[in-house]
Amino acid sequence: MGTRGGSAFGTPGTGPKPAAGARPAGVITRGTTNANRLRRVDRWLTGAHGRLLRGAADPLVVDVGYGASPVTTLELLRRLRTVRAEAAVVGFEIDPERVAAALPFAEDGLTFARGGFEVPLPAGRAAMVIRAFNVLRQYDEAAVPAAWARMCARLAPDGLLVEGTCDELGRRAVWLAIGADARPRTVTFATRLAGFERPSELAERLPKALIHRNVPGEPVHTFLTAFDRAWDLHAPLAAFGARQRWLAATDTLARDWPVCAGPGRRRPGELTVAWSAVAPRARDIATEISAGRADTFR
Repeated sequence: MGTRGGSAFGTPGTGPKPAAGARPAGVITRGTTNANRLRRVDRWLTGAHGRLLRGAADPLVVDVGYGASPVTTLELLRRLRTVRAEAAVVGFEIDPERVAAALPFAEDGLTFARGGFEVPLPAGRAAMVIRAFNVLRQYDEAAVPAAWARMCARLAPDGLLVEGTCDELGRRAVWLAIGADARPRTVTFATRLAGFERPSELAERLPKALIHRNVPGEPVHTFLTAFDRAWDLHAPLAAFGARQRWLAATDTLARDWPVCAGPGRRRPGELTVAWSAVAPRARDIATEISAGRADTFR
């Protein structure tokens, strides 16, 4: 059972304290957020990976970079508790003013503290899930592997880092599921089907590890091109609604691509594929070594 309340984090509501003189890993980002912005990733987390929380001895979840308002962290806790009543959430922000603004919202099982990619949990505790959304999008691509590694080092052995990007209202999102070894497992594309035009529109929400690779010759570009073709193939189904067209298009994709979820998960406008299908191709090894990124993504 997980620890509820603030006893494992010092004074209730204050969260864990960084080491004296320690500086959080990362830089302050824009911090924009909105209520329900992360509902799609939360729905996927509780639906596709609820077993992680149900089976966890310590169902601790971390929200890295929650922004200027803690609203999506509060929503995360409410949704997690639909699958595990003892779930606890710690929200970390680098900006001390954002932490101070969040503290009045702390409650039993919900704490806020200053921290970054180092995820300064108390000694002996590891997170079952770390959610880091709309954070790395604002960094250089070269910074991504190190950030993954630092966060994944604070995961339980069977834990999961969820890292991705969404639009301002949460209507479109793409995220990675990354294991404790800092290697991605899957990529999930999610969209509000009402008003949806083409799958390639999701390219603008690709995580940092993929967004600059959406060019001809790269697997993610090939995948999105195939998705568009499947979508066009089933254009006649538009008369029955975007959901029917989405399901038919993803069924077609599944013939040639490693789709990881059945119709139940795809029905709301989700599609999860294996990372191996879209992982960036290795660049010239001399360039990778000089940039300090050799074997980063494979």
